[in-house]
Amino acid sequence: MDRLLTVDQVAELLGTSARFPRRLIEERRITFVKVGRHVRIPEAAVRAFVQEHTVDPLPATRSRLRSVA
Repeated sequence: MDRLLTVDQVAELLGTSARFPRRLIEERRITFVKVGRHVRIPEAAVRAFVQEHTVDPLPATRSRLRSVA
């Protein structure tokens, strides 16, 4: 079974305030578990969220660099 993290632990992992993971939960953009009145986020869900929202850089081309300068 995966580790269940608190909202504060997720915020620390992501380098954000606790408000961001709470918003993700409210908007149902991340998987979460209700344990009584507490909310926990599986560690795998945090990894999946980061993976889904990772943007790869575009390869640098000469024409793009010339147009900037």
